[in-house]
Order: sequence, then structure tokens, then C-alpha cells
Amino acid sequence: QIPKDPTQRWLRELAALSQQLQQVHPNVLAKILKQRTLYQNEEIVVIDKPYGLPVHGGPGIKNCIADVLPILAKMLENMKAEPLHLCHRLDKETTGVMVLARNKEAAEKIRLLFKTRQVEKIYWAVVLGDPDPVEGVVDIPIVEKEVQSHQSHYKMTLAPNYRLCPEDGKVMKTRRKRHAERAVTRYRRLAAASACSLLELQPITGVKHQIRVHLAYGLGCPILGDHKYSHWSKLAPQKLPELTLRRLKLEQSKARHLPLHLHAHRLCLPLGQPLDFVCKLPLFFQKSLRKLELDIPKD
Repeated sequence: QIPKDPTQRWLRELAALSQQLQQVHPNVLAKILKQRTLYQNEEIVVIDKPYGLPVHGGPGIKNCIADVLPILAKMLENMKAEPLHLCHRLDKETTGVMVLARNKEAAEKIRLLFKTRQVEKIYWAVVLGDPDPVEGVVDIPIVEKEVQSHQSHYKMTLAPNYRLCPEDGKVMKTRRKRHAERAVTRYRRLAAASACSLLELQPITGVKHQIRVHLAYGLGCPILGDHKYSHWSKLAPQKLPELTLRRLKLEQSKARHLPLHLHAHRLCLPLGQPLDFVCKLPLFFQKSLRKLELDIPKD
């Protein structure tokens, strides 16, 4: 039963997005990834990672990128090809540029480039609200914490090095939290409309969920469709501003179907000569930008 109302149809598509790739045969998934290959040479294969596909397996996950690397290698090369290797990770809901290596040596070399922060990564995200200031650097450590609520779960959160003294409002250094990792994200606003902003982000470090946490808890601008980091203790769909709902032609009760609007737009890899990969926005992201009247700057 296909809904007649275009918004309902759009929502159905969105809800199906993450399920789709979980239900196909691994060979079909490998074929999809092959069609999404942006670049390959003797050392690497660069793909455009689709929405809702995890990199690693886990409970309740039938399909992930790691599992189809042997099949993908054979499809791209020949039956004798060794499995491709992962070099870095992207969240299940994040789309965009992902680098795979053709052999162990290349994989280790590329992992080291990521670890030593020599890979330039640029992301685009739609966020709720308007960051203040409109461009800057978020430099706040991040730590994983257990959330005590009716169902206990884990989240990444901020572990600031400074706090305001309640007596005089002066900035004081605090004791460093154990297990907290340094996290630095550059950001700048590209457009603003409909109570939302389009941001360009450059994570300097690579901590788990870093961009999502820095935007939600550091700037108070959670990513559109980030139902995990829009609250602290409750696991509930994101609450959207009236204007945003109106522009998206969406009711709050259906907000849970909104996908995470975070896209790995560009990656620059210094392998011999610098290799620069750009990945265009997925269709659902482009549609949201149109509905929200967020115009991508031409430069």
C-alpha cells in the first residue's frame, strides 16, 4: 500500500532506508557497494557509503560492510583477490566518502594517516537552531558514560576541562576525567533557514560520535534526525521546531522516521600525491535542503 500523500510516501521511504540494506543478500549488498565506487587504484578503493549500513556487525545486524569485503574485492578484481580492508569507520547512519584498502600494507599506512591526523575530513550536516558564533572551533574532551534512566544505555558526552566558579563566574580548570579523549571540531555555517542551519564540519580528532556530541551538547544544535543526542536521559524521538515541521510537512509524531543528516562530503588522503574525494549528498539530504530552503553556497 503506497500512501497517496507525498509526505507520507517520503516518510515511508525514509523508514525503509535503514531496513532496505539489512534485508538484501550479501552478494546484492556487495553489488550495490560496487556501483557506489568513486575511485580505485592498486592500493585503495573509495566508496560512497549508503545510509543505514553499519561498518561492523553486532546484535540484530544482518548486513555490514566488513562482512562483504571479500565478495566486493572479487567483484572489483577477480576471484583470486584478497578481501578489502577497513581503514576507518563511519556511523551506521552517516553517508559519504569511505576508504578501503586492497592489502594489509596499504591499510596499515592509511590507518596511520588517520591516527596521526593527516587525513582532512569535511562533513556536512543539517542542525536544529543556529550556532553562536556562526563559525569556530569546539575543543571539549569526550567520554563515554552510562545513562541511568528507565532503560540503562551508554552515550558519549562532554568532559570539559573548565567550569565556571559559582561564586564569581570566573573560569576554573577542573581535574581531567579518566578515559576522556581530546576532541576538536571546526565548524562554519553555510546557510540558515526554517529554524535550521547547514554546517560544514572538520573533525580534527576522531573520537566516536564526536561531531554529533559537539554539535548537540557543545553548541546546543543537534543534527536533524539525531534521536540519540537530542536529549540526555531519555531515548525518544527528536523534538522539532514548529517551523521546521511545517517546512518538512511533518507531524511531530512522525519525527522518529527522520534520518540523521550527516554526510562525509570530502576526504583528502596524502598518499604520494594528495588524493581528493568528494561525494555528493544523498537524495534524502538534498530533498530536506530543498524543503527547508537551505541553499548550498556555490563556492
